[in-house]
Amino acid sequence: MLGFEGYIVIAIIIFLIVSLYLNKIGPGFTFMIGIAILGVFKVITPQEILSGFANEQIAVVVMLLLLGDIIRRSGLLDRLFDRTFSKAKTYRSFMARMTLTVAGFSAFLNNTPLVAIMMPYVSSWSKKNGIAPSKLLIPLSYAAILGGTATLIGTSTNLVVAGMVTDQYIVGNLEPLEIFDFTLVGVVMIVIGVLYLILFGNALLPEKKHAIENLEMQNREFIAEVRIANDAEYDGKTLEESGLKTINGLLLVEVLRDGKSLNPITPETILRKEDVLLYAGETDSISEMVASRSGLRLSQLGMYARKRQTSIIEVVISYNSTLISKTARTSNFRAKYDAAIIAVHRNGERVSGTLGDVKLAAGDVLLLVAGQDFEQRAMDAHDFYIISRLRELKKQPFYKQFVLIGGTLIAIIASALGFVKLFTAILALVLLVALLRVVSPKDIAKSIDFNLLLIIALSLALGTAMIKSGVAGVFADFAFGIFRPFGIIGVLVGIFLITNLLGSFITNKAAVALIFPIAVSMALELGINPKPFILTVAFAGAASFLTPIGYQTNLMVYGPGGYNFKDYFKIGFPLTILYMIVTVLGLVYQYDISLY
Repeated sequence: MLGFEGYIVIAIIIFLIVSLYLNKIGPGFTFMIGIAILGVFKVITPQEILSGFANEQIAVVVMLLLLGDIIRRSGLLDRLFDRTFSKAKTYRSFMARMTLTVAGFSAFLNNTPLVAIMMPYVSSWSKKNGIAPSKLLIPLSYAAILGGTATLIGTSTNLVVAGMVTDQYIVGNLEPLEIFDFTLVGVVMIVIGVLYLILFGNALLPEKKHAIENLEMQNREFIAEVRIANDAEYDGKTLEESGLKTINGLLLVEVLRDGKSLNPITPETILRKEDVLLYAGETDSISEMVASRSGLRLSQLGMYARKRQTSIIEVVISYNSTLISKTARTSNFRAKYDAAIIAVHRNGERVSGTLGDVKLAAGDVLLLVAGQDFEQRAMDAHDFYIISRLRELKKQPFYKQFVLIGGTLIAIIASALGFVKLFTAILALVLLVALLRVVSPKDIAKSIDFNLLLIIALSLALGTAMIKSGVAGVFADFAFGIFRPFGIIGVLVGIFLITNLLGSFITNKAAVALIFPIAVSMALELGINPKPFILTVAFAGAASFLTPIGYQTNLMVYGPGGYNFKDYFKIGFPLTILYMIVTVLGLVYQYDISLY
């Protein structure tokens, strides 16, 4: 029977579920209220509340997010993954390539660092192609989870269960788990899960702006001028054949030939070597074009494409500017300000012609690629006002690139082989790249998501309260009492549901630790091989799709995707039911369990 503390915990769980689903006061504050009440009623001690902040797995998540942001800033992954995903131009084609690639690697690699490495590229690809990152980041996490469940070494949850079997503290002679005991169910579920995400992901996932996007910037449409670095590749091709109607989220609006506009532009329009292409797009898309090393280049970039350090800056021309009615050429803008005009926005009017010949007007917003002397020169003039500094571009020397990418691989491999803890390895790498000035210490501090840190730490405190008060155990016993009369299928379904639900709130490792002895005992009571029962616990613990706090990769994409708790439930609940059906039926078939 539950005592007073148990009923307090149940009330807090109900409060958390309702509040997190409605998302009225935010998840961080919701958890603070719930855990504070548990502390006031002395269900958990202050030490137990604060212990989550010293948890190694939380620290690993934070360090991996930091490392992922550093890699994103370097731009190295864009070039690496472009080769893998360059042919994916639609949402579903990219989803298929991404989920299959991530799931395949996750079967043999730690899926947490894999998601950390992939997140920056997925966000970048989504921006380039005009797709909200929230449509892709949850599938990224789910693909890593699906792949991790396919082998013994794919996820730490499977290793925890395997360790319990090896300990044999319930009964002697438990058959040890082998690396491919998980493969039949795991591979089938990868196929079904990937198909589910491809077919239903777009409809079930929210469309939210990237968490770090500035909405005011994105509402401005700039005109940028693009030249083709490899003229021969496109000369004589139609617009449809060239694929240049849209590039990196920019839309082709005008083609200039010999100073004259070609109208109308149709898919059959034939391109020539000297054509000038004018594209309309937002600041992020144009910034990505500046950083890109593809065969397409902004015409006005010039020598700034070769400079080691430049910045992308947004300015607005003042009403008493000496630039008014002048062009970039006649004003000698580059030499005067150490900056190149790469795009122009004129409110309510679409500028036409090459950017070098556009007469500037008061109120025009200019997108600049600026050198290191720009700031000082701009201070001495009153021709424009700086609105924002959008991006800093640094070309990293080869040895810094090697340290960043090579160091990441070494850290993951060394951790997998047991030579060093993953937290220690990633911490050392982050400190090294900071010392080498691959990224500034200030940028590292800005990348820490303190709200996410608060949620994770306090969710561990909730798990402690559930176990300590006896709520978790009572819930497990009650649920098994319901499912036991339905025979072996009912028991396996019960084991899966209970483990999965507990894992959604008290972490999957705590859930499998709690349910493992119960599952083994029930198998022995029924006179059945315990292995399928043990595997059900492992699959249910690892298949955490219902909440962001159930698995590390879910937490990692929570902030960057701008998600709330009900977003996970909406797409994760059907996937969980599918996983449960495949697990139960697959294990019954694999181990030839008699249902009678």
